[in-house]
Amino acid sequence: MTICYTTGDATTPPGTGPRIIAHVCNDVGAWGRGFVMALSMRGPEPEAAFRAWHRNRASNDFALGALQLVPVHDNLWVANMIGQRGIRRTGGQPPVRYEAIDQALGRLGGEAVRLGAAVHMPRIGCGLASGRWEDIEPLLKKQLTARGIDVTVYDLPA
Repeated sequence: MTICYTTGDATTPPGTGPRIIAHVCNDVGAWGRGFVMALSMRGPEPEAAFRAWHRNRASNDFALGALQLVPVHDNLWVANMIGQRGIRRTGGQPPVRYEAIDQALGRLGGEAVRLGAAVHMPRIGCGLASGRWEDIEPLLKKQLTARGIDVTVYDLPA
């Protein structure tokens, strides 16, 4: 399997088969900027689930590297992956945490195989988290395409 790059909207992946929209979240429970705004415009489920997950974090797995798979429609899920420490640079370091993204993608890979789902995403970790795609792409190959999962990465039209 390979990664397919396309121009379009990652919140509306084509097809009718099982699909997962994956994105990176922060570990402080903030939801309100970047790709999540486009997700929230499509429906309330991902945001509501993320906020409840954060609110109840004392009794669940909410932490860097965790994955929350949220059903939104028949054969469509959103994967909230915690791969960002905070929401701002601290000590000159960007919020992105590659090890956490790697762990979350590993969990996502297991779920995608179980569901027989393709994975769709923007360039995760490279927006507000300030990550580098050259460091993210190898993680996708290791955790997803190497397991036979189709991955589509979306860039917005210029």
